[in-house]
Amino acid sequence: MIPKLIWVALWSVASSAAVASSDRLSQTEQAAAANSHAPLFEAEMQRASSFVGEMMEAGIIVPVPKDPGGGYTHEQHKQNYKAIYLSGQLHRITGEQKYADYGRDLLLAYAKLYPTLGEHPARKNSQSSGRIFWQVLNDAMWMVHSIQGYEAIRSGLSQADRDNIDNNLFRKAAAFLSTGSAVTFSKIHNHATWATAGVGMTGYVLDDKEMVDIALLGLDKSGQTGFLRQSELLFSPDGYYTEGPYYQRFALKPFVVFAGAIEKNDPERKIFEHRDGILLKALRTTIQLTYDGYFFPFNDAIRDKSLNTDELYHGVAIAYRKTRDPALLSIAQWQGRTVLSDDGKRVAADLAAGKSIPFPFKSLLLSDGPEGKQGAVTILRNGDSRSGQALIGKNSSQGMGHGHFDKLSWQYYDNGNEIVTDYGAARFLNIEAKDGGRYLPENETWAKQTIAHNSLVVDEKSHFDGDPKIGGKFAPEQLFFTDKPGSQISSAKMANAYPGVSFTRTQALLNIDGLGQSIVVDVTRVQSDRAHQYDMPLHYNGQIMRVGFEIQSHENARPVLGTENGYQHIWVDATGRPAGADKAFVTWILDDRFYTARWIPQVGSEAMLVESGAHDPNFNLRREPIIIQRVSDVQDTTFASILEAHGRYDGAEERTTDSDSQVKSIALRQIDGADLLVVETIDGISEVLAISYDRDAGKMHSAIIDGQKISWSGYAAHIKLGKVTK
Repeated sequence: MIPKLIWVALWSVASSAAVASSDRLSQTEQAAAANSHAPLFEAEMQRASSFVGEMMEAGIIVPVPKDPGGGYTHEQHKQNYKAIYLSGQLHRITGEQKYADYGRDLLLAYAKLYPTLGEHPARKNSQSSGRIFWQVLNDAMWMVHSIQGYEAIRSGLSQADRDNIDNNLFRKAAAFLSTGSAVTFSKIHNHATWATAGVGMTGYVLDDKEMVDIALLGLDKSGQTGFLRQSELLFSPDGYYTEGPYYQRFALKPFVVFAGAIEKNDPERKIFEHRDGILLKALRTTIQLTYDGYFFPFNDAIRDKSLNTDELYHGVAIAYRKTRDPALLSIAQWQGRTVLSDDGKRVAADLAAGKSIPFPFKSLLLSDGPEGKQGAVTILRNGDSRSGQALIGKNSSQGMGHGHFDKLSWQYYDNGNEIVTDYGAARFLNIEAKDGGRYLPENETWAKQTIAHNSLVVDEKSHFDGDPKIGGKFAPEQLFFTDKPGSQISSAKMANAYPGVSFTRTQALLNIDGLGQSIVVDVTRVQSDRAHQYDMPLHYNGQIMRVGFEIQSHENARPVLGTENGYQHIWVDATGRPAGADKAFVTWILDDRFYTARWIPQVGSEAMLVESGAHDPNFNLRREPIIIQRVSDVQDTTFASILEAHGRYDGAEERTTDSDSQVKSIALRQIDGADLLVVETIDGISEVLAISYDRDAGKMHSAIIDGQKISWSGYAAHIKLGKVTK
């Protein structure tokens, strides 16, 4: 065999000599030469061969299923389906028989085991049981990966081995995932996406039209369920997935991988053109739903999930093949990964050739619902996607069973950090010590409850009284959106979260003259048919530096704020009653930047400094700080506040600059039905967020503020007053 370095040199000579040399080289060496110019693909080959080599050295280990997520048998079967997939790809690329033999032997072991399996012993009554894994979802994931590995080696197997694997493993597994798990298979849900993809891809490999048809069109072939219907109902016209970014990332792989199989076997379906190219649109939207590569943690999200995930390696490679969009190459570069396919090889080659351009992260309005009429997610960005600012508004639908009760909640990112936070899910995925990696009880009692988010809470109850069936019937209405640089504004209304109560939240990312960073302006108008207690929580990340008002601290014992709907998990550290807007602020630090939350206290209102983690005997919750504004026994009210990033702390130089807020005051003026939030800096600059609540874009509005007349058209506007003489 010619060593690799010598072969690379030979590859550089004249074409005729290279061809002549290739005739004398093995298929393995030719494959290595073909990939030598693409470091990303070479690294993937080395990673895969190392993993599969270790698996081969350990031998064929296919244990009887016993454990939940994170347990030994669960993890072994995960490793096995990864090995089946990768050994197939390595055989296809290199031609080395050892990979085909190993994949065959693993599959034969499963063909022996699978017919003996019943319901998984670690199943939960609330979830559909798998055979190999504790839930049927994981069985479907096993199928999607394993059938791809099998496809790569099947033609080289003996007829007896093919029949054995076909009939005792894949046909039986397909029957279980489809007719044997009919409820899951027929859902409009990510579990069904994986199941239909596994069954459909198996149908193509086994040349079984029945499998393909039920995967595409549902068990009754009506088209009311199945893979195609899921692509129509789970994504909005803007490519937003109804369960949120975390599950959009998770569901994307079966969507795009099965679509690739459909395109290969049924090109006349033009699957990537289906519904105006929804799958490719969804891939780009998935990428947009990140900051510094990490997904916005809406709903039941695991917060450490980023673009560095297997689903996105496949998605980027397939999307690049279809679009040749050079911006996707920058995502592959950020990931530092690709897939062992012709698509991955193309990504690696074009990236090595310098064809990449930056991905255009931008401000967006992403509609929700199959027709785009179930609210929206708004992204207001300023600066780059790694260290700039991003203001996220969750004005979207319930998100099915994985949804949280947090209409019109928000998050804020700056300086590479999540500043205003969302809890995500109470779950330690695949950590056996934490209930087998399942969702924890606190996911229901805390993470899903409204007080765990940055949204209005009425009478200490969650939106829709915590009932997802009711929540699924109602969505916010997106009223206004503009991404004008320096004056980005979004507004939405929720009318059915509480009986007789509606609230409209307008948020803006504004550039204020003289301030180094954009500020967030937040105005929430609450209207009701009777008096209530209203709480407005702000979940933040950082260490408090200064509190502007006098507080009473609970130094000896920490009282708990309430008894249910998440309030039972809140410790009260201190309370106070700010005397005026000049005192109503809290400043904290995170990394090298300071942040000040400043608000206008309503008459009789209270501010509470609290922390999550009460009534948590198993230590399942993170301890995180919260500021709660509370106003009691009022009918209508308005919460008005700003969030300001300022200053810098240099630990190396032991130097601090602008650690105090650069805003002198804020004031809310309510004139002729309009809300006008006035921000004045310490340099005397005044600017206004004016909200008319009138959706007629051409209608003019005016008001007089501190002797100055201002005018604007339409729903809302950012107006610069300049220096004001009072």
